[in-house]
Amino acid sequence: MTYLSRIRINPLRAESRKLITNPRALHGAVTAGIPDLSPTERILWRLDSDNPRRPVLLVLTPTKPDWTHVVEQAGWPDAEGEHYAIRDYSPLLARLTVGEEFAFRLTASPVQNTSTPDKAPQVVKTAEELHRRSYRLPHRTAPHQLAWFLQRTARWGFDIPLVRGGAPVPSRESATSDASSTSEPAKSVAAESEAPRAVRIADRNRHTFTKPGTRSNVTLTTATFEGHLRITDPNLLKTALLGGIGPSKAYGCGLLTLAPPTRTAR
Repeated sequence: MTYLSRIRINPLRAESRKLITNPRALHGAVTAGIPDLSPTERILWRLDSDNPRRPVLLVLTPTKPDWTHVVEQAGWPDAEGEHYAIRDYSPLLARLTVGEEFAFRLTASPVQNTSTPDKAPQVVKTAEELHRRSYRLPHRTAPHQLAWFLQRTARWGFDIPLVRGGAPVPSRESATSDASSTSEPAKSVAAESEAPRAVRIADRNRHTFTKPGTRSNVTLTTATFEGHLRITDPNLLKTALLGGIGPSKAYGCGLLTLAPPTRTAR
């Protein structure tokens, strides 16, 4: 059985500030909520901090968790009210049908794989290595991040309806400033911008932290997408919901949440 948890975070506490600014630290707090976690079990999580006074941690777990330690370290342990909520995910999974629409929210790490980056992270010594090596580089501009998302929705079991009114998606402005871009993605950005879809980038972030046991920094570039989706393949969507979307899932990326179309998926 799968569970979706929603945990209130108190941003004024010292431990909260550490968790909010360091995805590696928050990953540790999340995994500590599952006793006897199997290496094959995946935990997905996302920190929604649109309102800096009321950040919320969402966690999808394969077994029922206990978030007492998070409340004690980074919440309001002595306050009244519900500190966290845990809901069975099965009813949502059971109602996925072709054509049904939902509001959605997703924080992802949009990347591209290339063998010819503008600036390679390390020196390639031989022609054979250059031919075989592939680098994963982040998309750094909003237009390229949005194009990355729209080009992949079919493999995740949904599409994004056309906008029925309101502002269009971001144009290709500043697209050429993406250090990891090529002429091909730029064309895709222009194509997507001609047909406004019901999605927007609500937030963009860049985190730098150090992995345990190393001195090398990890840089994580993220974009938070929200809008409306229409199901095209319930099985693919179920896989995306349970398995996550894109890379860097251990660091708060990949959790897709759904809600009725009239609500926000948080």
